[in-house]
Amino acid sequence: MAKRGTCDRKGTGRAARSFWEKPDKQEVGINVSDATNEAGGLLDGIPMLRNRYRLERIHRGYSSDHKYMVNDHEGNPQYVLRTYSIQKEKDKENEFKMLQRMEEIGVRCTKPIESGVLPSLGLGYMIVSYIEGEEASEALPFLAEKEQYDIGVQAGLELRKMHQIPCTDDDVGAWHERMTAKYDRNRAEYAKCGIAIEEESRLLSFIDGNLHLMKNRPNLFQHDDYHVGNLIVKDGAFSGVIDFNRYDWGDPIHEFVKAGMFSAEVSVPFCMGQIRGYHDCNEPGDEFWRLYSLYLAMTLVSSVVWILRVRPEELDSMMGKIRKVLDDHDHFERIVPKWYRK
Repeated sequence: MAKRGTCDRKGTGRAARSFWEKPDKQEVGINVSDATNEAGGLLDGIPMLRNRYRLERIHRGYSSDHKYMVNDHEGNPQYVLRTYSIQKEKDKENEFKMLQRMEEIGVRCTKPIESGVLPSLGLGYMIVSYIEGEEASEALPFLAEKEQYDIGVQAGLELRKMHQIPCTDDDVGAWHERMTAKYDRNRAEYAKCGIAIEEESRLLSFIDGNLHLMKNRPNLFQHDDYHVGNLIVKDGAFSGVIDFNRYDWGDPIHEFVKAGMFSAEVSVPFCMGQIRGYHDCNEPGDEFWRLYSLYLAMTLVSSVVWILRVRPEELDSMMGKIRKVLDDHDHFERIVPKWYRK
């Protein structure tokens, strides 16, 4: 029987300022102006909310969903409301069911409250519980390194719980087939986009030489956006996970890509804790790092394609993150990033 490790903090390194900006917010009551007709329609159309709450629009993130804080009339947050095109209802039903499953297995995350459709508005909606606290991206830089590390350990443990759930949908193809096809599409788009990653030949050669590692990897539940912007911290401790709208199925190691791409900019101690916590407070093995570095390298290519499609004005920022990852891995001459200390 393997001996459990101890989650002692070692070599935690730097803690950088968050790259996320604070949201613009707009609060509306029951008597709304023309500019807030959707909010008024939601308050009228959802019986649970009618005459009891106020909606505060959250302008944040890249999702096409609209998000609202649901406050009582004294301004205290009670729930979070997401609305989306009614054409997405089937996918959102599945997301709601996955949140129910998370609750069943004890994951500390937003709890599903209610979902439905509003045909008159052409919208579906989902109401989930509000987790008190602030995003880890904002809280971590102001905490001691040990607190950052301990929050990371808890985040890793919660992620491990999620990965208990296997894919039971026969229509979901093998992980390596789906990922290889996706990478081929992204690489083709990247080749004609007019933007070049520094020393791209080394990057692409590393990817090509390691794609075979994805064969026979499992199809398990993936949050698929697990980073410090989707984790909540309260009073210096981990509080919960939010935003499951990108969930998918595949290799659980792929979840750690966001640690290297984004979370490490905010808190290296957190990232180290997340990785060790996930591995029962032991050091991860060579297989983890080989797959982690492969997925991170593939993400650099897809990130260029994605940012040009979605937020081209943020290209310079994205290229800065890509250069940082390349430096962390010496252009993938090393599979363990420089910021990780054993």
